[in-house]
Amino acid sequence: MKIRLFTIPNMLTLSNLLCGTFALVSALKYGNLEWSFWFVVLASVFDFFDGFVARLLGQSSPIGLQLDSLADVVSFGAVPAAVLYVMTTHSFAREETLLLYVFAFASFLLAAFSALRLAKFNIDETQHEEFCGLPTPANALFFTSLGLISARTGFDFGGPVLICIMPLMAWLLVSPVRMFSLKFRGFGWRGNQVRYLFLLLAVVLIVILRLYAVPAIIVAYILISALRWGMMLYRAKDCEQA
Repeated sequence: MKIRLFTIPNMLTLSNLLCGTFALVSALKYGNLEWSFWFVVLASVFDFFDGFVARLLGQSSPIGLQLDSLADVVSFGAVPAAVLYVMTTHSFAREETLLLYVFAFASFLLAAFSALRLAKFNIDETQHEEFCGLPTPANALFFTSLGLISARTGFDFGGPVLICIMPLMAWLLVSPVRMFSLKFRGFGWRGNQVRYLFLLLAVVLIVILRLYAVPAIIVAYILISALRWGMMLYRAKDCEQA
């Protein structure tokens, strides 16, 4: 079997990976969480377009699928874990305690759960129209946007608070909660109601909060998806009883 490595979609995927490595260096080497955020945003753009271009050019391939997940482990798994690590250690900077090291290194569980999420996605045939669990880019944008806010305002989210949030987000990555995708079925209202309403809410939040709206948008995405999933389960239960 002839394997083509240097296709346009693969180059876009590798650009995603490079952005992830730059984000890691920005966080761990220079402590610049604002740069980390922007590199993750850029990685997300490349992550979106690699699949789009692959379908457009008819260059989808098994190696492209594997490469995409490998890049995502770095950009959307290791990077948010590194940003969480930096914020946690800064929060405990004045207290050299065992708790500091436990909390700090627990941050990297995000990377492990992100890898599990991506492995599950690769073999799950039910995730073409929607997601099972929180997509790794959304999780990465959530934590790196907290880093951005911290860098710009000097606000300390608090190590214990961050580590309490981390298990919830890690669970959401591998949870059974069905979350809607932003892949539109045409441009009509029917079938896209949730997507249009979510995008409208996102625009309103951005107008009000500007860049600081990103964590709120991710939380809104999770809540809307959970409500939608709950309603689907309720309807399915009613149909079984009918």
